[in-house]
Amino acid sequence: MSPLPPQHVVDSALDSQSRPVPYPRPAPGAPNVLMIVLDDVGFAQLGCFGSGISTPRIDEVAQQGLRYQRFHVTAVCSSTRAALLTGRNHHAVGMGVTEEAALGFPGYTGRLPRSAATLARVLRDTGYNTMAVGKWHLVPRTETSAAGPFERWPLGVGFEKYYGFLGSETSQWAPELVRDNHHVDPPATPEEGYHLTEDLVDETIRMIQDQQQATTRKPFFAYLATGAAHAPHQVAPEWVEPYRGAFDHGWEAYREEVFARQAAAGVVPEDTVLTPRPAWVPEWSTLSADQQRLYARYMEVFAGFMSHTDHHLGRLFDFLEEIGVAEDTVVMILSDNGASAEGGPTGTPNEAAGWIGLQPDEETALGQIEDLGGHDASNHYPWGWAWAGNTPLRLWKRYSWLGGVRAPLVLRWPSAVPDPGAVRGQFTHAVDLFPTIIEAAGATVPDAVDGVDQQPVDGTSFLASLRDGDAAEHRRMQYFEMMGSRSLYLDGWKAVTDHVANQFGEREHLTGSFDHATDTWSLFDLRTDFSEHHDLAAEHPDLVRRMEGLWWAEAGRNQVLPLFEFPNSMLHLHPGEFPPPPEATYRPGGSPVIEPMLPAAGGGFSLRAHLDVPDAHAEGVLAAIGDSQGGWGLYLLDGRPTACFALLDHTDRVQSEVAVGPGSHVVGLDFRPADADGPQRLDLSIDEEVVATGTVRGTFFLPQLSSAAVGLTIGHDRGLPLCSDYATPFPFTGDLDRVVMRSGAAATFEVPTEEKRVRAAMSGD
Repeated sequence: MSPLPPQHVVDSALDSQSRPVPYPRPAPGAPNVLMIVLDDVGFAQLGCFGSGISTPRIDEVAQQGLRYQRFHVTAVCSSTRAALLTGRNHHAVGMGVTEEAALGFPGYTGRLPRSAATLARVLRDTGYNTMAVGKWHLVPRTETSAAGPFERWPLGVGFEKYYGFLGSETSQWAPELVRDNHHVDPPATPEEGYHLTEDLVDETIRMIQDQQQATTRKPFFAYLATGAAHAPHQVAPEWVEPYRGAFDHGWEAYREEVFARQAAAGVVPEDTVLTPRPAWVPEWSTLSADQQRLYARYMEVFAGFMSHTDHHLGRLFDFLEEIGVAEDTVVMILSDNGASAEGGPTGTPNEAAGWIGLQPDEETALGQIEDLGGHDASNHYPWGWAWAGNTPLRLWKRYSWLGGVRAPLVLRWPSAVPDPGAVRGQFTHAVDLFPTIIEAAGATVPDAVDGVDQQPVDGTSFLASLRDGDAAEHRRMQYFEMMGSRSLYLDGWKAVTDHVANQFGEREHLTGSFDHATDTWSLFDLRTDFSEHHDLAAEHPDLVRRMEGLWWAEAGRNQVLPLFEFPNSMLHLHPGEFPPPPEATYRPGGSPVIEPMLPAAGGGFSLRAHLDVPDAHAEGVLAAIGDSQGGWGLYLLDGRPTACFALLDHTDRVQSEVAVGPGSHVVGLDFRPADADGPQRLDLSIDEEVVATGTVRGTFFLPQLSSAAVGLTIGHDRGLPLCSDYATPFPFTGDLDRVVMRSGAAATFEVPTEEKRVRAAMSGD
């Protein structure tokens, strides 16, 4: 910006020169931008990309715009979002893996640097209004509390409004929500029919409406990231019912049907080969009748989840038409990675349990088959459906094979696309969206933002390909790396390693290398081999060596090293702003306290609830976190202290036979881990006298609490309950002064005297 000439100011206003403060102005004709990021949706899971799942509203956008058949991402959630919002490679901005594995290495900190201003910040500074709705997953789990820090929340990186969830996933029925910089409850309950996707679309419509009614002269950038179709796959039964029986013929036959539709629609080239079924995906005909029934049901629920999402996105598209801005809006619909195999070979009714290898036996899962998709399940389909969801490609999310990094991209901009409904074949990557939108907006990438020099943008605009299907390739080379899986694209060739990640029990099933030092590189000519079917490494060893060398060079340039390897890398987890406190006091009325900010509980903990009850029949929640899919809590039932531990592989409940009498008391819970003296134990006490003891079976490890930013509530519960003992919010009917939580298996508490109780009560008035 050119410096302004001197302003003439003297003591007299009449003789002085006024000058208004300048506002940023968007370029003439700058379009609105609507970016929709779907979650864990594979290359073949939209109708317009060959799926048997009904997605008519997204298909309609594709017919009005373009489909990119060679669009690529980073293979997981956080990394792709960082790449598309900054235009930089994911390791280059510290997002080498998901936020759950933020490490103390430059490429893995999980903290976007100020040297990589986001698309929202650049557009805002150019005169746009910016709004984000839905999944964020770009802030470390230790920074999602009411204390922040907030600089990596959406409002800290350029968005002016935000409504959504900060973690990797959340319940569709009872999500952990944030508005701007504070935690909020959903506007309705699961029993009232609440569903997250519907709420997110409502909120996006409302934000755009408010902005457009205030002024139509400012374009908007709306970023909508659905929770769908990431697990848990949850949707009302009426959306699942149309798919009953639709997948009974199995994943091989379904995949062949998808491939035929893809070829007919031109979303894969005519000479594409359907890659064969790998040995680790069981042949459908070898499964028992019960297994087939269960596995098909998992897929029916997923299909209903997708169709439900499509329907509600359609409401947003209709709204753009109704207010007359559809023609002036660039709409992009994409997925962050390939279909997910995190349900393992058999699928699971509780996907968080699958993270740590706790797969239920077939009989248990069959007993929950009618619960799938509902309030009492957190289900994920078997990986045979992920393989089919990425037709015709190999592997899935978390791998640098095309099944992990090639995703659907639909783009509509009526004024820029001369051939609506066409398919584009240019190699594109998530980092290219940033410069493409910047160019479409008539903006430029600043050299510095807030005095911080900006690092180079790795993406290249592909705007020319919107107008010309024969536009030249804009990208010659792109590296890929995710959790040890490596590949490199170079002038139409792609080299990829056979590394198998040490996660989700995959090394027990998949063939390949388990050590980076023994990884073998395969080579594919993607110009003639769309699906990575024919390995040419033996025929071109010199090219393989050259591409491997280029990969290492790119790794050095982008902060990829050291290579991620579970569990060794987790020894270097990046600490939060402060370590968890050894003890903390919580009072009713505040926001939920997220799990990473609580005293550590895995090695045992104690809880003391200081309360006053009018009679022996008080009831309600004293402290609770999580729900029946994972969590724990302490509450009174008809005056009797009760604890429920809903662990990922077992639920246990301990209840006192003795009720809490009228007056002031301290109700205690002591959880002690297994040791040489026996299994995990749980003691309940009243005024430090143990009144109930029980064994806690299962594994006390609840990773989904931090990944979903679930918080501890005091004096009531929220969302879905821990067990059938109560319905939320189940507020405590007595007077709860405070709850003290202390970390450690041998935590002890002093029994307060009557004098201390009175003094505490007076100090609280």
